[in-house]
Amino acid sequence: MMMARIHAFIIGILINIQFFTTIPLKKQFQMDRIHMKYTLRTFPILGLLQGGVYAGTVFLLSSYTPLSHLMITLCLWLVLLIISGGIHLDGLIDTSDAYFSYQNSDERLKIMQDPRVGAFGVLAIIVFLITRFLILYELVTMLHEASYLFIVLIPFFGKMYMEMCLQHLPPAREGGIAVFFQQGTSNNFRFVHGIYIVLIGLIIAIFNTEFLSVYFILILVMILTGYLFTGKIMKNFRGITGDLLGASTEGMELLLWIVVLLLHYYAMV
Repeated sequence: MMMARIHAFIIGILINIQFFTTIPLKKQFQMDRIHMKYTLRTFPILGLLQGGVYAGTVFLLSSYTPLSHLMITLCLWLVLLIISGGIHLDGLIDTSDAYFSYQNSDERLKIMQDPRVGAFGVLAIIVFLITRFLILYELVTMLHEASYLFIVLIPFFGKMYMEMCLQHLPPAREGGIAVFFQQGTSNNFRFVHGIYIVLIGLIIAIFNTEFLSVYFILILVMILTGYLFTGKIMKNFRGITGDLLGASTEGMELLLWIVVLLLHYYAMV
C-alpha cells in the first residue's frame, strides 16, 4: 500500500513536469483518478523544482561568471520563460482580453476561446514581462543568502495557489484543462498543504529563524490575495478554466516577487 502511494506520488510529479514544463518526458503515464489526485497534490513540489532551477541559475551565474547584474537578470528572465514554455502566459493573454472586454461572463468565456489576440492581451503581456524583468533586476542587485530561499518559494506558493483554485472553484465550462485536472480533487488537500508549509518552515527554522517572519508574510499574502482572486474569478467568469489558472498563477507569482522586493527594500531581508 505504501509503495503504491509512493509510486503514485512520483507519477504525479512526472505528469506535472510533462504538462507544465518544457522538459521532454515522452513516456505515457496512467491518468486515472488516483494518479490525478497525486498530480494535484504535487503541484507545490513542481513549484519547488522550478524555484530550485531559478535559484541555481542565479547562484551559478553570480558566483562563477563575470556577467553583470543586467545579464544575469536577462538569463533568469529567459529561464522563467523557457522552463514553462509560456504555458501560463497564454492564459494571461486570453484572460486579459476577456476581462477587459467588460462583457458578461458568457461573452467573456467566448472571448477566451477565440484564438485571435486582442489589444488588451498584447498590452497585458508587455506590461507583465517588463514588470517582472525590472523586479528581477532589482533583486539580483541586492542578492544575499535569503534571496535564494525566497526565489525557490515564489513558484512553490504560485503552484499551491493553482491547486487551491482547482480544489475550490467549479469549472466555468464543460471540458478543458481545468476539468481534466479536477478529476483529482479531494477533501484533504488543506492537510497536505499544511504538511508542506510546516516541513518547509521547520527547514527554514533549522538554518535561520530570522527568515521565518518573511516566510509567514508570503503565506499570508498568498492566502489573502488568493481569496481576492477567486472572488474576482467567480464574479466575472462563474468558475475556473485553464486560461484562468494560468493567469492566476502568473499573477500570484508576480505579486510575490513584488512582496519579496519590498521586503528587501524596507525590511532588509
